[in-house]
Amino acid sequence: MESTELYKNLKNNKFVIAGPCVIENEKMVMHLAENIQKITQDLNLTYIFKASFDKANRTSIKSYRGPGLIKGLKILEKVKKEFNLSITTDIHESRQAKEISEVIDIIQIPAFLSRQTDLLVSAGKTNCIINIKKAQFVDGKDMIHSVNKVLESGNRKVMLTERGTMFGLGNLVVDFRQLIDMKSFGYPVIMDVTHSNQKPGSLNGKSGGDRKYALEMTKLANSIDVNGFFYEVHQNPEISKSDGPNMIYLNDFKKIIKILK
Repeated sequence: MESTELYKNLKNNKFVIAGPCVIENEKMVMHLAENIQKITQDLNLTYIFKASFDKANRTSIKSYRGPGLIKGLKILEKVKKEFNLSITTDIHESRQAKEISEVIDIIQIPAFLSRQTDLLVSAGKTNCIINIKKAQFVDGKDMIHSVNKVLESGNRKVMLTERGTMFGLGNLVVDFRQLIDMKSFGYPVIMDVTHSNQKPGSLNGKSGGDRKYALEMTKLANSIDVNGFFYEVHQNPEISKSDGPNMIYLNDFKKIIKILK
């Protein structure tokens, strides 16, 4: 789907962004894409596949990061063509923008990088849809400045994602006033359910979390009528290479998102 048409669809309909935290291998990615697509089709929800080719902000330097840009984009391109899905992934460096835009429909700006001017402008210049994740230390009202950096590139296809706010050491909370404030800008707003249940760096070099809150978090965000819902999903989160404690089991995913209908 052409990006302007896709963006119009996302502004006017509820949608789901879902997939594994990171690309572990091609077989795993294809299996998840196929099965999540079936679930969202059954519920008549617009679906965007998400996976990272590189997790450049892992807690420990020893943590698994992913297959890298070239191999990762090849796998994501296969998902796009085989299942006719729109794709999103995160960007970490300005120089990646052009190459990513040849495959990806929605470029995700990581929360820690949501104030990086060069990154936002470079991503905006691709004319892809730009999804900016709100930093854990930024007030929702202040995200208008990140939006304006993308607008300066000439791109008005912007979305904003809530993924929790730091509350003490190693813990996040969701203040739903942040979503309401970001909605006032007039751009699609997304609730990142699984990352909002994360506990950064709490597992001795890895992030912890608690997926048990995902259903209630979905209900709360749905009650204030946000546009999109973001989930990291895995066949077996217990053995995943990133974000396992807050990821949703594939077998449990449908019962969580069916309330969106």
